[in-house]
Amino acid sequence: MATGDEKSVMVVGVDDSEQSTYALEWTLDRFFAPYAPNYPFKLFIVHAKPNAVSAVGLAGPGTAEVVPYVDADLKHTAAKVVEKAKAICQSKSVHGAVIEVFEGDARNILCEVVDKHHASILVVGSHGYGAIKRAVLGSTSDYCAHHAHCSVMIVKKPKIKV
Repeated sequence: MATGDEKSVMVVGVDDSEQSTYALEWTLDRFFAPYAPNYPFKLFIVHAKPNAVSAVGLAGPGTAEVVPYVDADLKHTAAKVVEKAKAICQSKSVHGAVIEVFEGDARNILCEVVDKHHASILVVGSHGYGAIKRAVLGSTSDYCAHHAHCSVMIVKKPKIKV
């Protein structure tokens, strides 16, 4: 039986999407809140902030002037993601989560964090992209399922039928 510092590590990837929020809430409801304060996992919540230059995605006249504004916006978004994650944890009385922000592509960042913390499970939300959008943007959950060195749980937000 694992004790305090020997707990398995769970990494939850978050961004500014409602799918990500749902995945974090779903995970806390099932793996943390019912076990307070004796959680079965040490929790790391990770946000990958895109690099401003890659977010702009074009190199041409005026690009250099735009990059600082894009970077400021990405930093603002990252701060909002962190605050939201903290608020969700607090609302569910889940304490002790470590929230980290790294700059780079989410797919690579999540796999690197899994390795760094020797995580036994990675949780990601699913944006539910169609085949074309997934082919253009790339699926973070699909990439992680194939490349992370741990189990990967993909949490899908149920579609609401009206």
